[in-house]
Amino acid sequence: MLSKFTNYARSRLTNPRGAPVSRLADVAFLSLDGSPLPTAVWSGKVVLFVNVASRCGLTPQYTALQALQKKYSERGFVVIGTPCNQFLGQEPGSAGEIASFCSTTYGVDFPLLAKADVNGSDRNALYRFLVDSPAGGGARISWNFEKFLVGRDGGVLRRFSPNLEPDAPEVLAAIEAALG
Repeated sequence: MLSKFTNYARSRLTNPRGAPVSRLADVAFLSLDGSPLPTAVWSGKVVLFVNVASRCGLTPQYTALQALQKKYSERGFVVIGTPCNQFLGQEPGSAGEIASFCSTTYGVDFPLLAKADVNGSDRNALYRFLVDSPAGGGARISWNFEKFLVGRDGGVLRRFSPNLEPDAPEVLAAIEAALG
């Protein structure tokens, strides 16, 4: 049974008719297990948000994402994944199955959020914020593993296509610049 906070946070993440999200701080994050993700995990850090899936041709990008997490975490960087099942049903698993797959197969230790929609009328608040930002470009998420780089101030800095590897030179350069 979901707690009162979890129900509230989930509604804030998925309610398309809620107030516009103009700041990242206005988003209530839920971890994959349904518990609130502490603000300290991302606040004041450079964050790479990625919509992820376990059964996608791009799933091996988890390796590079985990390497980025390891390489830059001490400098105030974090990768945060959002499992999404909107693209050909490529993330059908339960929270437990997703967590097990990610940790066992790819050694993922970066935070994973609750499974969410990143497009359509049920697009969650995080992805409304990311996509609607000037750097987000307003276009729908094209596929799994689309990436958004957010600066320490919570502003979206860059959007990267799903096919661009997380360790591509332009991604690394953008992360380095954001970290200062």
